[in-house]
Amino acid sequence: MPAAVIIGAQWGDEGKGKATDLLAGRIDYVVKFNGGNNAGHTVVIGDEKYALHLLPSGILTPGVTPVISNGVVIDIEVLFQELEALSARGVDVSKLRISANAHVITAYHRTLDKVTERFLGKRQIGTTGRGIGPTYADKINRVGIRMQDLFDENILRQKVEGALDQKNHLLVKVYNRRAIAVDEIVTELLSYAERLRPMVVDTALELHQALERGETVLFEGGQATMLDVDHGTYPFVTSSSATSGGAATGSGIAPNRIDRVIGIVKAYTTRVGSGPFPTELFDASGDFLRENGHEFGTTTGRPRRCGWYDAPIARYSARINGVTDYVMTKLDVLTGLERIPVCVAYEVDGVRVDEVPVSQSDFHHATPIYEEFAGWSEDISGARTFEDLPKNAQDYVLAIEAMSGARISAIGVGPGRDAIIARHDLLD
Repeated sequence: MPAAVIIGAQWGDEGKGKATDLLAGRIDYVVKFNGGNNAGHTVVIGDEKYALHLLPSGILTPGVTPVISNGVVIDIEVLFQELEALSARGVDVSKLRISANAHVITAYHRTLDKVTERFLGKRQIGTTGRGIGPTYADKINRVGIRMQDLFDENILRQKVEGALDQKNHLLVKVYNRRAIAVDEIVTELLSYAERLRPMVVDTALELHQALERGETVLFEGGQATMLDVDHGTYPFVTSSSATSGGAATGSGIAPNRIDRVIGIVKAYTTRVGSGPFPTELFDASGDFLRENGHEFGTTTGRPRRCGWYDAPIARYSARINGVTDYVMTKLDVLTGLERIPVCVAYEVDGVRVDEVPVSQSDFHHATPIYEEFAGWSEDISGARTFEDLPKNAQDYVLAIEAMSGARISAIGVGPGRDAIIARHDLLD
């Protein structure tokens, strides 16, 4: 049975939760392998809408074991808020597994995130201020706090003291903020220990054993390819590995165990935060996409930047991730447009460039070269087969498929759980 990875193939918010939910009835484990509570999944089930930030969206499917693995950074307060909110709505959260090696977001990480971003002024990255970047920085600098440290008070105190010894100098002398007391942090973290103890396990071992038993494991990526710390539009990126390769390092599962890579693309493009975005729209078309697509951040509430579909980015994502299947979401948002432009290449300094430029400067100054397709006015939210779509909608999908580097195996036509057209089996 397969291990499959779901990744965002643009700048995030593509609808990965919907794709996970589509598959969840056929899988045994759903694993969040990167990021923290700086991104969100929105899943609609009937009349119920769920906004998840830290938990994998597969937690909404009965029988699935949700896992937060070692590549994730965890704000424990947010974790329990989400668990309690889901429990209050009748969702069983008792099977959650958390890696003992996952790093913990503390109060000083959140403080540093906010003051550092303000200090950058015009050079701000667009961070959510939730402490994600500083926590990953501590991980790389080997001064981080891991979940397992909460069960040994002496180790925890030593690590917090070591981290704050430097950070308090920075907070007081550079940012003019108060010093943070060691006891304050240690007391807060220890208060969670007993509630966490039953959840914290060797998740890499458990996932390996599940695959050995022939069970199906789905890895659910946070953020997206163009926000990956190595392969995205650096420095306007997240602090973790959001590509399919991150599923291996972020979970402890070997790369050769992964059989399928499912990329998620919107039928157009959005981005939150700063950074280059060649097809961004500043006119009525951008407003149309934002309003019709309800393009406001699940986590931040910020309006998303909107633009037309970018085929070179899809091809780039297909290469970087080894995409076997694409799921296109929000095709219904384009209903009502007479003409729909698609970026097929860029112009950089008067030269046509067919792929994403490696140079940040070139990408920042890239001008999209568009090919236009005829739109449609028919309501497609009830379509459940490809043939149900209007001819122009079919042509649009087929054209994008031909230029995106992988087959489009499913198409989202509405926010509901069942508002999707399946063209190919994602796990076969």
